[in-house]
Amino acid sequence: MKKQLNLLSVLVTTAIIGCAEKTDLEKTLDTVSQQTIKDHIYYIASDEMRGRNTGSPEILKAADYLADQLESYGAQPVPGAEGYFQPVPFRQKTPATSGSFSYAGRDFDLNEDFLVVDGKSGDYEGEVVYLEYALEGDYEGKDVAGKIVFAKAGDGTTADRRAILRLSRQKYEFARDNGAAGLVEFYNSPATPWAQLGFTFNRVNLTLDSFDNDKEIIPHLWLKDLDNSNQRFMRTRSIKRASLKIEGMTNEITRDKNILAMVEGTDPELKKEFIMFSAHYDHVGVGRADAEGDSIYNGTRDNAIGTVTVLSAAENIAKYPMKRSALFVLFTGEEKGLLGSRYLANNPILPNEEIVFCWNSDNGGYNDKTISTIVGLERTTASQYIKDANVAFGLEAIDDPAGEQGLFDRSDNVSFARKGIPAPTYSLGFRAFDSEITKYYHQPGDNPNTVDYDYLEKFFKSYVYASRMIGNAAERPFWVEGDKYYETGKKLYGMN
Repeated sequence: MKKQLNLLSVLVTTAIIGCAEKTDLEKTLDTVSQQTIKDHIYYIASDEMRGRNTGSPEILKAADYLADQLESYGAQPVPGAEGYFQPVPFRQKTPATSGSFSYAGRDFDLNEDFLVVDGKSGDYEGEVVYLEYALEGDYEGKDVAGKIVFAKAGDGTTADRRAILRLSRQKYEFARDNGAAGLVEFYNSPATPWAQLGFTFNRVNLTLDSFDNDKEIIPHLWLKDLDNSNQRFMRTRSIKRASLKIEGMTNEITRDKNILAMVEGTDPELKKEFIMFSAHYDHVGVGRADAEGDSIYNGTRDNAIGTVTVLSAAENIAKYPMKRSALFVLFTGEEKGLLGSRYLANNPILPNEEIVFCWNSDNGGYNDKTISTIVGLERTTASQYIKDANVAFGLEAIDDPAGEQGLFDRSDNVSFARKGIPAPTYSLGFRAFDSEITKYYHQPGDNPNTVDYDYLEKFFKSYVYASRMIGNAAERPFWVEGDKYYETGKKLYGMN
């Protein structure tokens, strides 16, 4: 009887050991496959995708493929999204090809004398009203309905081009809100050459559509006035009317998609906190051909690889959920100015305060296959998990070695960092922005057959393993005290 009990004990112990929970390392090894990584990259960065330009038919095809992958893994749609998508509204403007502007017998030439900032083709004429800077308070007590508003550029306190542009956008909305027929700003800042402004406005421009589309699109001009002579003429003469003709300009609303999915966490409390895994899946499309005649900018490094790191994390976490919940997001419009991430950050599907960490993945290239470069590594308390995960696969995690490039503020992570969410970016190993990086960065030669998949396998496994450690840690990650986003984070999470 005693021998039978001893045998039973051994069998039970063996069964328990056999059924023991796998470690995070074992779970990582179970799902991350070099062949799967390669298959995804070869498709996403194929010529068929024609560079995945924002707003193109090909990027919509890529979006469907990525959503199908997330669904096949078992990741769920996020409540409040449209299936696996968040529609992102864009406004696309093509520049005027010709135009004329006149008032009080004075004629002005397109580009030489004035630039069309916004509007669409047409003939415009209206009564003139002068409103100093045309800021919100300048409209009080003024009837501008159907009139063309003239005003100084800026607000009198800055010559910075970006600040003047931001104010100009606000002024355009004030003019539309008050029923104006047009807006003309006298531009007199010497800080930015007129030719440079012409380059800014005389190209196809894609922006987030934030307008009230029930209101008419009105013409918006910048009139060159470096010596203030046009302002003086306007203020000392009784100017009655102005007329404008714009040809060749279009102003259309288009839609693209962010892709979202989630996996709920297993811990009753920690599952209320989300780790966000993000990357942009757009690139720059078709452009100038290289010496071989290739004009498709495939975007393997930037950012098919980043996109597939998120897919790898989703496949793993859907099979082996973490204590914390996971949100997987693939952004459109990064190459056009972080448009997709800015839209989600300002129009969140899940409240921003529920997202405790943004684990972004974006790449320009690599020149050292012994490392991973994490932009913002030492800025959050998750740094040790990231370092340990890399060591486990024979890599070293290093911080951004090219601070002069401002990389932290050039990828989608910054859209969420500005809200207070800790948000480093996981990148291929580089120690400098050298010729090995620029050889492929935004070039037609950035093809799937030009990367080392043995290195990528280590890189991907390190990302997924670090993800699991962060998602299962007892303490939530946060900014290192003293970081410029530390106080913003405390406010977001109610830690003050």
